[in-house]
Amino acid sequence: MPLYPLFADLAGREVLVVGGGEVAQRKVEALLHAGARVRLHALELHPALAACEAEGRLERLPGSFDPAWIDEAWLVVVATDDAALNAAIAARAGTRRRLVNVVDDAGLSTFQVPAVIERAPLQLAISSGGAAPMLARRLRERLETELDPALGALAGLFAAHRADIRARLPDMARRRRWFDAVIDGPVLALLREGRDDAAAQAFSAQLERADDLPGGGRASLVGTGPGDPGQLSLAALRAMNLADVLLVDPAVSEAVLALARKDAPHEPAPADPAAGAARVRAHAGAGRHVVWLRPGDGFREPPYAAVAAGLADASWPCELHPGIAAAADATGAAL
Repeated sequence: MPLYPLFADLAGREVLVVGGGEVAQRKVEALLHAGARVRLHALELHPALAACEAEGRLERLPGSFDPAWIDEAWLVVVATDDAALNAAIAARAGTRRRLVNVVDDAGLSTFQVPAVIERAPLQLAISSGGAAPMLARRLRERLETELDPALGALAGLFAAHRADIRARLPDMARRRRWFDAVIDGPVLALLREGRDDAAAQAFSAQLERADDLPGGGRASLVGTGPGDPGQLSLAALRAMNLADVLLVDPAVSEAVLALARKDAPHEPAPADPAAGAARVRAHAGAGRHVVWLRPGDGFREPPYAAVAAGLADASWPCELHPGIAAAADATGAAL
């Protein structure tokens, strides 16, 4: 069953943790980092947890476990080696409609704690749904090396200017193009070099020039190949993620569609190529980035091979992204 991704604001909110060992210590540190008020029940404490108690960073609950503690918590985390106790607490949390994570027991849990990549205020979370935590951690380690450390500072600039950005760019499509221009521009490079003041000035300058953005209408004609998302080109994936609207042929696979921008509206593509081209003209002419998806080498096969040529006279760009079949030369060898 797929999980619903959720980033919880726990600042100042009670979280009940049951368990006092090394695993519980890791959970408590993450909760304290998020600003939670941790209430901990354990017979014995890991030295780091004992230090947290001594410093007043958590509240220790004495005596036997009291189910009433659950009623005061927003979340419950169980990290003991007593399977019967874990199951009993999970059941009681369920009857009280509290989300509970039983460490290393997905069956008893109603939420999972993901592997997290921090680029504050930017956060990326990776979850295997409890099926393979080590795989999620391995992916986190790989992404840690690939994600620019300056992305957090860039996110901070966007946050600081959020109201100004919305006021200057009320149209969502134009706002998205402005974000792309900033992300691909000099600001990130300046932040990477530690030149924060220059980065802030460059950011403000791009916001001042926001009205100079081009209209932005464009079209991308994407062949989605045999339906395997792993065989899409990087350019096709980028187009699908930047789309303002998607025209979708009914034969395009769900696996491919899952990689497209989630909040872009989907429209069924007309069966007639000329009608489809007219729909593309209407969207792009209104300043939208329209992406038309067809299976196979969708726009290099008749009768759709003429669509790109028919749109060549438009004032906005029209890109053709061939399907996987176009990636072989005349001898059949991969290019």
